Amino acid sequence: MSSAPLRSPALRPHRMKKDESFLGKLGGTLARKKKAKEVSDLQEEGKNAINLPMSPASVEIHPEDTLLEENQERTVIDPTSRDDPRFKELVKVLIDWVNDVLVEERIIVKQLEEDLYDGQVLQKLLEKLADCKLNVAEVTQSEVGQKQKLQTVLQAAQELLRPRGRALQWTIDSIHGKNLVAILHLLVALATHFRAPIRLPEHVSVQVVVVRKREGLLHSSHVTEELTTTTEMMMGRFERDAFDTLFDHAPDKLSVVKKSLITFVNKHLNKLNLEVTELETQFADGVYLVLLMGLLEDYFVPLHNFYLTPDSFDQKVHNVSFAFELMLDGGLKKPKARPEDVVSLDLKSTLRVLYNLFTKYKHLE
Repeated sequence: MSSAPLRSPALRPHRMKKDESFLGKLGGTLARKKKAKEVSDLQEEGKNAINLPMSPASVEIHPEDTLLEENQERTVIDPTSRDDPRFKELVKVLIDWVNDVLVEERIIVKQLEEDLYDGQVLQKLLEKLADCKLNVAEVTQSEVGQKQKLQTVLQAAQELLRPRGRALQWTIDSIHGKNLVAILHLLVALATHFRAPIRLPEHVSVQVVVVRKREGLLHSSHVTEELTTTTEMMMGRFERDAFDTLFDHAPDKLSVVKKSLITFVNKHLNKLNLEVTELETQFADGVYLVLLMGLLEDYFVPLHNFYLTPDSFDQKVHNVSFAFELMLDGGLKKPKARPEDVVSLDLKSTLRVLYNLFTKYKHLE
């Protein structure tokens, strides 16, 4: 009995530690695999919820778009809508406009959802447009700080836009969440409110998939978002004037108004041996408009300030915009028309501009 081998108790802890280490590694591996499977299942659930058999098209969903908190929702634009030429044009026009407004700030926006979500660019844009200073921190890196800035900026925008009767189609979370549809709604509203000198493409709509999480399950719905309507409706459907009434209810008197304005402009342009017979076409490049302002205000307009023979849409817009600046310098109110509308041969816009001049200078010899 005494010679029987004894088991050393010191060996057991060593073996238990080895076993525990092995099981721990195995358990950790299984846990990681389980976690990965849960994430994969959740992502797959999100894709299945969106790509329903009844959906008109398959939408490519990023994994993060399906990882939602309870009652949280995310909007995904249908790729067909993203490829629509009018949608692309709208995005480009708005990017160019924002960059033009902020050129002095040396800010260059390349991608709306990536450059505007934190409120920094939106702050500068609103301050420039409204000629105001917002009480916010200049630079914020934290999510809390960014949302606080967004709250201040969007509140200021809401105070400006709500009196115009527009329903607000964006929130702090949607803007910060890089929701492009919400950002576009905001920029279109700002552009129309401040009468931006741009031409927004009309009737732009996008198909979006709205994914919501309720009671742990993902639900999706397809929605059509209308981003723009007609230029007249967007640029102030409530600001009708005498020319709206004239066009709608007294078209027979239109020729009388045109004849009066032609007589007025020719009385002055004849001094340069120039003559107008068609208002909508001969003022469309802005040259006659610039020369007319010089004659009415009795000064010579340096030729290097405008294009005497414009050969592109942008050059014509430059000329008309420059003429508008001369009007402001002469004490006239900012024209209701946009330079782009005059260049695009919109007769009503051209008549508004000329009638504005006629009202002030009709007694000038």
